[in-house]
Order: sequence, then C-alpha cells, then structure tokens
Amino acid sequence: MINEKLSKIWHGGDYNPEQWNSTEIWDEDIRMFKLAGIDVATLNVFSWVLSQPDENTFNFEWLDEKIDRLYENGIYTCLATSTAAHPAWMAKKYPDVRRVDFYGRKRKFGGRHNSCPNSPTYRKHAERIAGKLAERYKDHPAVLIWHVSNEYGGYCYCNQCEQAFHKWLNDKYKSLDNLNKAWNTAFWGHTFYEWDEIVLPNILSEENEGDVSNFQGISLDYRRFMSDSLLECYKLEYQAIRKQNNNTPITTNLMGTYPMLDYFKWAKEMDVVSWDNYPAIDTPASYTAMTHDLMRGLKSGQPFMVMEQTPSQQNWQPYNSLKRPGVMRLWSYQAIGRGADTILYFQLRRSIGACEKYHGAVIEHVGNEHTRVFKEVAQLGGELDQLGDKLLDARVNAKVAIVFDWENRWAVDLTSGPSVALDYVAEVHKYYDALYKQNIQVDMIGIEEDLGQYDLVIAPVLYMVKEGYAKNVESFVENGGTFMTTFFSGIVNENDIVTLGGYPGELRNVLGIWSEEIDALHPDEKNEIVMKETWGNLSGSYTCNLLFDLIHSEGAEVIAEYGSDFYQGMPVVTANQFGKGKAWYVASSPDSEFLTGLLSSICEEAGIESLLDVPEGVETTERIKDGHSYLFVLNHNSEEVTININEHKYYDLLLNKDIAGKVTLDGKGVLILTKVK
Repeated sequence: MINEKLSKIWHGGDYNPEQWNSTEIWDEDIRMFKLAGIDVATLNVFSWVLSQPDENTFNFEWLDEKIDRLYENGIYTCLATSTAAHPAWMAKKYPDVRRVDFYGRKRKFGGRHNSCPNSPTYRKHAERIAGKLAERYKDHPAVLIWHVSNEYGGYCYCNQCEQAFHKWLNDKYKSLDNLNKAWNTAFWGHTFYEWDEIVLPNILSEENEGDVSNFQGISLDYRRFMSDSLLECYKLEYQAIRKQNNNTPITTNLMGTYPMLDYFKWAKEMDVVSWDNYPAIDTPASYTAMTHDLMRGLKSGQPFMVMEQTPSQQNWQPYNSLKRPGVMRLWSYQAIGRGADTILYFQLRRSIGACEKYHGAVIEHVGNEHTRVFKEVAQLGGELDQLGDKLLDARVNAKVAIVFDWENRWAVDLTSGPSVALDYVAEVHKYYDALYKQNIQVDMIGIEEDLGQYDLVIAPVLYMVKEGYAKNVESFVENGGTFMTTFFSGIVNENDIVTLGGYPGELRNVLGIWSEEIDALHPDEKNEIVMKETWGNLSGSYTCNLLFDLIHSEGAEVIAEYGSDFYQGMPVVTANQFGKGKAWYVASSPDSEFLTGLLSSICEEAGIESLLDVPEGVETTERIKDGHSYLFVLNHNSEEVTININEHKYYDLLLNKDIAGKVTLDGKGVLILTKVK
C-alpha cells in the first residue's frame, strides 16, 4: 500500500488553486470534488516562485491554506516540491541555471524544464526549497506522498555540463588510455591526451539531427551522464525530504517509453513508480498496456501510480481528439488491471490562459458538474469507492518477460546503420502485441532482472550485450527456459564496440547460429518466411521486411527459410536445443500473422496459457492478492461482445452480482471478476 492513510485506489489529480484568486471558486471546487469522489489533489507542482519570491524570502502561508482547506473536506495532498520551473529572479541573477540547447544556444527564462542539471545554483536552491517544504509539512496528516519536481527530461550542453562530464568520465574510465580504447578514438584521429579536449556531442561536434552520431561511444556516454545528472538532482531533493521525514513515500512522475532517461536506474531511487499516461486516439491499446507493464516492471512488479491522465482531451498532440464516451473509464481500468493503485488526472480545473488552457479537466471552463466528462469522472470515483482496498497491492503473475533496455535503445538509435527505419520500441511492441492478442500476461523487465522466474524470455533487437548478460541467458536456457531474440542482436558491447568473431557475438553459442551479413531494404520491400514443414500453428509462407540477417546454422534446427533474393533458402527462423531449454532466433521482422502463430505455439509448448478466450478487441489482465484472482475483461470495441466464461462462476465487483456462462459486455465495457468458490 502506497500510504495506509488512504486504503483505496486514489482518485484525484493536479490542482492549481493559485491560478484562481477566488474563495468562491475554491469552495465550488471542493463541492464538485466531493461529487466526483476526488480524494487526492496534487499541489505546488510549478509554484516555486510563490513560495520563494526572492533569494532569502520564503512564504508558505498560501500553501498552508490550500492543504488545510482540502484536508478539512476529506481530500489528501500529493505534495510537489515545485522545482520543475525555476523563478524568473533566479534566471536573472544566476545565468548558470539556464540551459544551453543542442544547437549551442543559451536559453533565456521561459517555459519549464529549463534548468541546467549541473548548475550549482539550481542544485543548491532546489535542495533548499525541498528541505524547507519537508520541514514545514513533515508531520501534516494531509500529505500522502512527496512529488519531486515534474517530468524530468531534456539535456543541457553548457560549459558546466562539459566540466561535469569530464569528471564523470574520469570516474568511470580512470584514465584517458582506457577511454580512448573504449571509444575506439583511433578512428578519425580522435585520440585524447587531456580531459578538457573532450567536447560535448551536439550539433556543433559529433551529432546531427535525429540522434545520428559520428562517435557512438561519446554520444552513448553523454546520454548516460545526462540521465545520471538529472537523477542526482532528484536524489538531492529526495535526501532533503528524508532528513525531515522518514516515512512518507517519495516519487517523481515518469513518462512511459520516454527516450532520454534510463528509468530502470531511476526506479531504484523511487519509493513508488509513478507515470503520466497520454495515449492518442489512434495509439494501439496494446502499446498502452505494454507501457503500463513497463512501469510495473521498473520495480520488479510493484504496483505503480498513474500520476496524470487527461479526463478528456490533450492539448499538445497534432490532433487533440476527445476521449469518446466510456474510454476514460475503460483506460483507467486498463491501468488498474496492469498494476496501478491510483488514478490521477491532469487537471482538476481547466486553466484559463497559456498553453494548457485547452487541456482537458475534471471541471471544464463552464464550471459546473453537468458535463459529460464530469459525469464519467464521478461514475469512476463512485466505483473506486465501491472497490475499496480489494485490489490494493495485488500483483500480476506473468510467466513471459520481454526485455527493454534504455541503453540498448540509445545505441540502436545512435548507430550509423543499417536502416533509418529500425525503431527499437516498435520492434519490442511488435512482440508484445502478438502476446497481447492472445491474452498472455507479460512482464517488461530490465537486464538485471532474474530470468529464472519466467518460462519464456524475449529480447527483441538485443543489439548491445552487456558484460555477463550472455552467461545469464545461457544459464536460463540450460536450466530449461525458452529464450528468443531477433535480427541485429549480439552485435556490440556496452561501449558500442563490435564483438569480433561473427554475429551474434556472445549469443552465438546459445543460439547455435552464425550471422554473416545483414541486408537492409526499404520497409515496403518484402521477403518471405517459408516454413520447412508445419510447426505448431504455422505452415506455408509469411512476409518479413526491414532487416534480413544472413545466418548459418551451427547446430540450431532451421524452422523456416527465406523465400526470395540471393539468400533464398537460407535460415530465417531457428531453434537451438541448449541443455534443458531452447533458444530461438528470428532473423528478420516478420508480419503479425507469423509472429502471433509462432509465439502461440511456443507458449503452448511451454505450457503458458491465455487468461480467457475472448473476441478480438477484448483485453484481459489479472491481478492476484491473498490467493484471490481478479480478472479484468476490457472491451476496446465500440460494439457489444459476448464473453464465454466457461464453466466457472464469477462474482463481478462492479455489477455486484454473480455471473456465469455467456455474458454480454457493452462497447467500452469493463468486468472485474473473481471466482466464486
């Protein structure tokens, strides 16, 4: 449980009463919050300048009033530290707090996330304001959780970052000889003899638009360094709070598959993972499900928080569609079904000015409870009250894992080949989607996770193989596990230096193959995956595209071959018996039909079953608590469907009644089922 003070799924969101200098509006907000079942408000996200109008003045009376007013009306506070936007006076007096962008331009005051993470001034004042807040509110009964800064991200390329980068590199490599070897600086005459000869990789030096780098080693390390630098800022505030308060949990809101930060590393410093869920109208439901599973996986299956979602409409996408009726509720239960113990919105009352005035809110500009959106929020609020603590701390039990590694992603993006169309996240999602369609639960894991708890582990495009990981894979397979990886895997080490001796490098032994060449064609150009014979649910031929590894079997069984081009007849899918287990290799990017059939057959062979046989467009997920299973059935279709729940008798937590046999589920409808014993 995140905080025992509120033993139910939290319901609320970002609240900015400082934008409304009106007691009448504040009172009306509270009246409507009660109608909507709002029990948590996130305060003080961007209010640093109100609490600290100059360097030596602190004023928290305004915040006292807001926290107390809410608490007196049964509404708790998620208290932010406000450090996501530094005050104008700070930018004016201390230019070092302002970032330098990718093009080498010094920023002026404006926007947000505009602070240099290596600015001594920013760090000093951010730590100071966090400490002052903690000292004041450490014992306040309203505070459920601390929210450090907001949506960390963005890189800086200023002189102080360059100096800090030199120190970071010195700490990592210990000597320039080691660094030169790790980066292969003999290429293009890049050998360094002094640390200050190393310049930051941006448009003025090694990088071009689109993350393309001349020297992947330095660019890869700079991403690690920037992720670490921002994390150090978070940790300073975390520690400042902990000096005053030992018990209240601390978090910061992540952003799903956001590319710039290594979230597995960040999650180690967070008491609970929280994230902001903003799918577009055309985002596949499986992609959102994958991202929920990724956020859950950051802390080995621990329940997470949805810190933000819009009740209706976003304002920053190219086309800001409304959430159709029922969708907000449906997507909220999708999050809960995959491990969320909170449903929080951005925002509770819609702003009247600036860039978020058209971002959706619980209370719209009309200012009353008679809107479609408010009614849907209120319905969900009532249902969350009804569910109580039944689902809190319930876990997802998956026997399949998919590996997701931010550093591997950076390396794939930064490489100078083989295809501009290679998208690491898209390839990971392709494998996730094939399992999602079969209602097979998946954990999204990092490379440090214990593989032994799974029956099947899939690592798409495992381009970078870090030290010791190949041995972990070998041990997993040797002991009976099934491992699968794909084209463009096992190519480089953690410094993006090619592993010699043939692809897939350190994975060659467990996979039983050797990859000689990699062909890259335009994504519209296809080849064929031709089955040698019927295997499981697969027979005949299928299409593949993007990249094509030309592989030779070194003991692996050839399941399918290429159907055309000069490598017609060469293996494209192989399976290698290794000890008690099996290792699969898919040498190209297959079509959905093939991948669904392949993973269905592999799961069947491994004894991995789907949760429920349901029509297309219906998602299932399961959470387990104290021996009780809670099965979520989510209809993403606009039309009603019939669900056959077989011979089992279930109790539906939302309908408050027993159900069995064939059940009609409305379009965008939800069931939460537990078996009746």
